[in-house]
Amino acid sequence: MLFPSDLTSFLEVIRQHGDAAYSLMFAWASSHSLLFTLFAGYAAHSGALSFGTLIMVCWFGSFTGDVIRFWIGRRYGTRWLRSYPRLERAVQTAARLADRHYVWMILLHRYPHGIRGVAGFAYGMSQLPWSTFLALNFVAAGLWSCATVSVGYAFGQISEKVMSDASSGLGLVMLVLFLGASWIVSKKLERVAERAT
Repeated sequence: MLFPSDLTSFLEVIRQHGDAAYSLMFAWASSHSLLFTLFAGYAAHSGALSFGTLIMVCWFGSFTGDVIRFWIGRRYGTRWLRSYPRLERAVQTAARLADRHYVWMILLHRYPHGIRGVAGFAYGMSQLPWSTFLALNFVAAGLWSCATVSVGYAFGQISEKVMSDASSGLGLVMLVLFLGASWIVSKKLERVAERAT
């Protein structure tokens, strides 16, 4: 089978290639993908991935990605962003916010879509010390990993009960609707964060 045609087949492919799936999840958690982490939680409920291993992989992926972005922001500032003025303004705004509200920002920046991509750079450009950032980032990455994987896992439990006799196609539709709703909520959170600046 080149490409799985239904949810059951897709989960079976994940089950067969678990090590590759964990590597992919580490990379996605490093970059920022909330939706993939939610889906991975769903896959853990189905038995395709280990719940505990998935939380650890996403935790360390998320932590590592923000540490790299922090280092880039600290080392290069906005010099490398001059070709992207809109992105440069967003990072500078986030850096000013980080100087005043770094605890809340670090705890919450992973949830709104779009904020995660610039926040790590902004923390690096702020006055935030490395030690404070590392400690808060470690805790925040763990909370984010536990929360998102658990929500995906819980959705798997609920959808299994709701559609115990339904087809796999309905499960795929419900999963897409769930991920779409998650994306919409994260976009709304991003707009709220933008208005706060």
